[in-house]
Amino acid sequence: MKKFLLTLAVGLMACTASAQNWMVGGRIGTGFQADAAYVFGNNNYVEARFGADWANHGGTVTADFTALYNWNILQMDWTPSFGTWFFDAGAGLNVGGKGHYAYVGVAGCAKLGVDLVKVPLRLSFDWTPVFGPEIAYWKGNSASNFYERGLLDIGVTCTYRF
Repeated sequence: MKKFLLTLAVGLMACTASAQNWMVGGRIGTGFQADAAYVFGNNNYVEARFGADWANHGGTVTADFTALYNWNILQMDWTPSFGTWFFDAGAGLNVGGKGHYAYVGVAGCAKLGVDLVKVPLRLSFDWTPVFGPEIAYWKGNSASNFYERGLLDIGVTCTYRF
């Protein structure tokens, strides 16, 4: 499963080298993820994040993958010489884990940010809550709970727009 997710993330990012309507960058917050997105003509976009997450029980670092479809809800022209502000919202899936621990859930997304005018960068602050179980398994035993720490998934994203 981890090899598949890594292959998917690398393949998605490799496609960005020659294609238009792509955004690539990074996200830092409750973890660090590489971020890639494909933008459709109406400014809606599919986003994939792959990296590490450290907002887990015991502070362990886990692999984390999120796939989202985001809708451009609102564009605001507050600072025309600096950039166009936006509010996006989306939904998708989040999976992750390490060793004998895994989590999976439905993810939502709310982003507030700015598309800069002078350079093709997009800066945003986002909250991506995850609703689902976390599962620990060891020596024939298992335990599961609601993945409470998934509600804490906040971050700052910086992407370059092709």
